[in-house]
Amino acid sequence: MTDFIELVDPELRDAALMMRQSMAEYVPMNRRKLAKRRAWMESMLPPVVEGVAFAEQLVPRHAAGGEGPDVKVFVVNPKPGARGPGIFHIHGGGFTASSARGSLPAIQLLARTLDCPIVTVDYRLAPETIWSGSLEDNYSALLWMQAHAEEIGVDPARIAVLGESAGGGHAALLTLAARDRGEVSLAFQSLVYPMLDDRAGTSRKGAEHIGYFGWNPEANRFGWQSFLGCTPGGRKVPQEAVPARVEDLSGLPPAWIGVGGLDLFVDESIDYAARLNRAGVSTELLLVPGAFHGFDSFVGHSAIARRFTAAKVDALRRGLGIA
Repeated sequence: MTDFIELVDPELRDAALMMRQSMAEYVPMNRRKLAKRRAWMESMLPPVVEGVAFAEQLVPRHAAGGEGPDVKVFVVNPKPGARGPGIFHIHGGGFTASSARGSLPAIQLLARTLDCPIVTVDYRLAPETIWSGSLEDNYSALLWMQAHAEEIGVDPARIAVLGESAGGGHAALLTLAARDRGEVSLAFQSLVYPMLDDRAGTSRKGAEHIGYFGWNPEANRFGWQSFLGCTPGGRKVPQEAVPARVEDLSGLPPAWIGVGGLDLFVDESIDYAARLNRAGVSTELLLVPGAFHGFDSFVGHSAIARRFTAAKVDALRRGLGIA
């Protein structure tokens, strides 16, 4: 078997081998393995950060969103009465796993670093709901954030959307929905190794070393199948469910996209950044050589991860006008 470990940044090699072994337990993915993966994630929830306030809130679904339960959000570092920048965050998990609670400590740290409020949303997962259900969850929570901006301490004109992996795909979809519906004006979008294209690993085959470590084509097929409710990669996929399939990217807020050179999502990230740029959207792309999917979470202490995180934070500062 081909071994691509020499392509991995030296700081990340041990974690890359561990990630490949870990993913082997869950692919090919099915409902039973998904339940096992979700239970494992729930058992590994990190402790919250002391000294950074947060509150859980149930958000009513907006009228156009159809039937469904209230949407849970965490409001982190609220600043009642203030009027500054804020971030709307969407967690990752391949569309099928993880939770806002799992991301909460990282979001607390980011809120402390930027000294701004952040709302992170606990959208419904696939396959229990498909893309339209989770999009409406996220949109309802974003409308709630705008409506309650004063009590959270946010200027409605200075809200950025941020997401990692599947959360980055959700963030891109939400940004498109906000543009099309005209009810919320987002100031910035930060897409961290975003999951943007259902054709990756399905109807489009990439280089073998891309997606070899960590999230791989098999896992991606299951994630998109669950999210779309149909076979990914084909002509029957609804265009409005997949950011990379949306033809018109004009009129979107400035963007930052960061991705590793060995990440399965590298090609779609590069392509989406180029298309945003051609559409007249101010876009910054950071491509990190030798980095696999989620490297900054798994080896956060490494120099390469610290540089990546610093670039992401700096882009948010500039996008939101934070000194």
